[in-house]
Amino acid sequence: MKDNSLGSSMKDNPLLSIVSDSLPAGKTLLVLLGPTAVGKTELALSLAEALGSPIINADSRQIYRDLPIGTAAPTTAQQARVRHYFVGTLGISDYYSAARYETDVLTLCEELFRTHDILLLSGGSMMYIDAVCRGIDDIPTIEPEVRQQLRQRYETEGLRPLLAELRLLDPEYYALADLRNTRRILHALEVCYQTGRTFTSFRTATHKQRPFHIMKIGLRRQRADLFQRINSRVDQMITDGFLDEARRMLPYRNENALNTVGYKELFQVLDGTWELPFAVERIKKNTRVYAKKQMTWFSRDPDIHWIDL
Repeated sequence: MKDNSLGSSMKDNPLLSIVSDSLPAGKTLLVLLGPTAVGKTELALSLAEALGSPIINADSRQIYRDLPIGTAAPTTAQQARVRHYFVGTLGISDYYSAARYETDVLTLCEELFRTHDILLLSGGSMMYIDAVCRGIDDIPTIEPEVRQQLRQRYETEGLRPLLAELRLLDPEYYALADLRNTRRILHALEVCYQTGRTFTSFRTATHKQRPFHIMKIGLRRQRADLFQRINSRVDQMITDGFLDEARRMLPYRNENALNTVGYKELFQVLDGTWELPFAVERIKKNTRVYAKKQMTWFSRDPDIHWIDL
């Protein structure tokens, strides 16, 4: 067993000292989480270097290639400092899910724990983090034909008739679902079509046990500070060429990987519907809304040790 201490250089930083002093003995997955733009990336790099651990990415969009600017993915220089997993590994049209992420990360952890006592998972995708830490319901894999059928219906008929169908097939989930989240609505219907059962019947919320300790560190800031960081980062993304990146992705705009803040707004610019300054302000606003949703989700987890930056 290696010493869990992060070393004297890390002890000079009081935030990292908190992490060091709280680590349990034994194989441990250290989860660094928090809202977008809070400052996870640099702290994760410092922690990983001190631990001698790679970084397991828990951002559902950074997994895709060709989206480095819009997803604020680790740069080439940052990835040269620390080995990263699940960054830029999928094509834009590849299907992926929280359930597959759970399986892939657990397989990777089993391998890495042979040579590491502590592993670092860092990101802000709530469902991906929960999938690894708590487990996700055993929902069947959807056949491509079923997925394509519903996607075509959505593109030709719109969301309204699909919502009516979901209300008929699974009224319990309909009552709980975010009816504006197209991806979730389509997935619930996919499960109904594929299995002949309601999506609700698979949502058991069983907490699965893991063969390692889990320690969650949450990063947070005062709201005004966080929102200013979000605004500044969006401005920097535009300077770095975010619009050109969105232009390259325009042929794939209906892919799930691009159903996210930033690309959706810039596609409106490329369509000629919005002016760029208006779209930038909308990106900032929608990113702030997403950050609030992240904090609401994380605030329900009593196992998170919070650090105020």
